[in-house]
Amino acid sequence: MLDSLSTRLQAIFDKLGGRGRLSEENIQEALREVRVALLEADVNFKVVRAFVDRVRTRAVGQDVLVSLTPAQQVVKVVHGELVELLGGSGHRLAMASHPPTVIMLMGLQGSGKTTTAAKLARLYTKQGQHPLLAAADTQRPAAMEQLRTLGAQVGVPVTGAPGQTPLEICRAAREEAAARGLTPLILDTAGRLHIDEALLGELQAIRREVAPHHVLLVVDAMTGQDAVTVADRFNQAVGIDAVILTKLDGDSRGGAALSVRHVTGRPIAFVGVGEKTDALEPFHPDRLASRILGMGDVLSLVEKAQAVVDQTKAEELARKLREDSFSLEDFREQLKQLRQMGPLDQILGMLPFGKMLKGAPKDLDGESAELGRFDAIIGSMTPGERRNPEVINGSRRQRIARGSGTSVQDVNRLLKQYAQLRKVMKQFKGMEGKLPRLKNLPGFPTPRG
Repeated sequence: MLDSLSTRLQAIFDKLGGRGRLSEENIQEALREVRVALLEADVNFKVVRAFVDRVRTRAVGQDVLVSLTPAQQVVKVVHGELVELLGGSGHRLAMASHPPTVIMLMGLQGSGKTTTAAKLARLYTKQGQHPLLAAADTQRPAAMEQLRTLGAQVGVPVTGAPGQTPLEICRAAREEAAARGLTPLILDTAGRLHIDEALLGELQAIRREVAPHHVLLVVDAMTGQDAVTVADRFNQAVGIDAVILTKLDGDSRGGAALSVRHVTGRPIAFVGVGEKTDALEPFHPDRLASRILGMGDVLSLVEKAQAVVDQTKAEELARKLREDSFSLEDFREQLKQLRQMGPLDQILGMLPFGKMLKGAPKDLDGESAELGRFDAIIGSMTPGERRNPEVINGSRRQRIARGSGTSVQDVNRLLKQYAQLRKVMKQFKGMEGKLPRLKNLPGFPTPRG
């Protein structure tokens, strides 16, 4: 998501940075290009106009024009306005003082609402809570069964039975959660293919009778401007407290993420970044703004790494990188850990200096069969070949391919990706002394003492 917008904006600011001192005229020219880039990303035109006006007001001020690094100052201004546009400090759901905390989910059919309910339950389970899921979607065939299946996967009980109305299911679920000491209670309400009065009336009744603490609208980011229209309609008719954007890992242009907060006045609380039940993350406006501007998202990368990387293995890897002894065995281990963290292009997108990584492999997050081929190929090599792949000539590649049941092309691709990754690692090793200079950049984490 947002890759094309990020590329466009970085190109604009690179061009601006090559001009030395800036004038009001060339700032205006750059902002016209920013406006076009945002519109092409499917951002609401009213949002674009307001955003560019705010940036213009700040960017043409004396602090920017007389600065020794005016282009960097413009980037800082755009970063600050992006953070504000995306919701400022973010939004977290407070737990009720008297459990259960009731969270009501609503949205159109196909937005990923039922899957999001299970993802949210898993997230709270990891935080030490004991959630309960209520299957109140009686409209879509098999919706209840889908939620029960997902509930079993995440280890969360599901309540609701055929024959009950959605309101009856939600009332009974609240009573059950209170009796069993379960919290939060997550209500998966019915969706429709489009907004209609029957749907809105049903949701209004649940909100009125059950009095949820948080009403969250699940919006498919792939629908672009339609997502913003849907959010605004739900907000006016039922009232929402926050938004969950799903499918942000897809090829959406990002217009919904950049528009929904401004149009509805409601923040984005969570984002879905994959199909698995662990692919739901709290939304951080400052981190997304930094990634859009090519500054990376080091904090999210660290959080992902902490969840999957063994500390002892990490220290051993660091030693090997310093000694330049990173072998194909280490490469195979790193591939496994990277796949656990998510798609490699997303991981690389969290790093600063993203433009330096354009030559890095983008397809290492292949299917399990691809990783199986990599394992087989490396397993067919001699210990000496794994330590020193440079000795692998044409005849050895044929032998390795035969022994692993793969093709010479597969062997070549693996060796090429390994060489590219080593090259990227050397680039970062060479930049170690430059990192302290980055501490004043927007979005770069500040060490805590």
